[in-house]
Amino acid sequence: MGHWPPQRAVLVADHRLSRQPRSDRRLVRQSSNRRLTRQSSSRPGGFILSLALMRLIFGAALIGALIVGGTVFRVWQVARVDDRDKADVVVVLGAAQYDGTPSAVLGSRLDHAARLWRDGVAPLIVTVGGRRVGDAYTEAEAGRNYLTSYGIPNKAVVAIGEGRDTLESLEAVARRASAAGWHTAVIVSDPWHSLRARTMADDLGLSSWTSPTRSGPIVQTRTIQAQYIVRESAALLHYRFTHAPAGSYGTDLR
Repeated sequence: MGHWPPQRAVLVADHRLSRQPRSDRRLVRQSSNRRLTRQSSSRPGGFILSLALMRLIFGAALIGALIVGGTVFRVWQVARVDDRDKADVVVVLGAAQYDGTPSAVLGSRLDHAARLWRDGVAPLIVTVGGRRVGDAYTEAEAGRNYLTSYGIPNKAVVAIGEGRDTLESLEAVARRASAAGWHTAVIVSDPWHSLRARTMADDLGLSSWTSPTRSGPIVQTRTIQAQYIVRESAALLHYRFTHAPAGSYGTDLR
């Protein structure tokens, strides 16, 4: 009894179809078959396209995560390296100064450079960095005056008062190195800045390694350290993709 309505519908449909001319019935069947073919063929194609798109997005996200994660790890890793092999010069990267007085960040870098010079790592200390609008001194001049006031001979300090950021300062150092015959350099900066500074120096043809300062406000707390690791990683990625300074990441990451 439960099969009676469907069977009746089929019989009625077959009866109506049998009353049509044979050519019309053939056309109806062909049209129906084409619709079924289109429906069955369109669904797998759309599914495959969606699956391929999902795989592409997932793959791109995975590659991006690996690049970012690898960069963060390298920034952290190089920050731990203190390479004191002998070199032609010790280069102190600039930071803020106030009317000729180095900021705490710059002072920490200069103190470390002075220790390297006294340990015989290099015969010369190069201070770098230009001036901002309204400044009476360049960062390089403030650094040189600070060092000489603490007993470093004038002839052992070279001030290169150029550069608004790390890249410009190292470009100025590379030009002076070419003229003066310097081939190797120990770069002094904050730990998290080391990899980006070394990468830039190497790109400019100056063989370099790093000996970062372990004092100063940038290394005071783990929270500050984590913030600078993230920011320096972003700045390094920016440089690697654009070969431009990281001005958009703030003045601390010049």
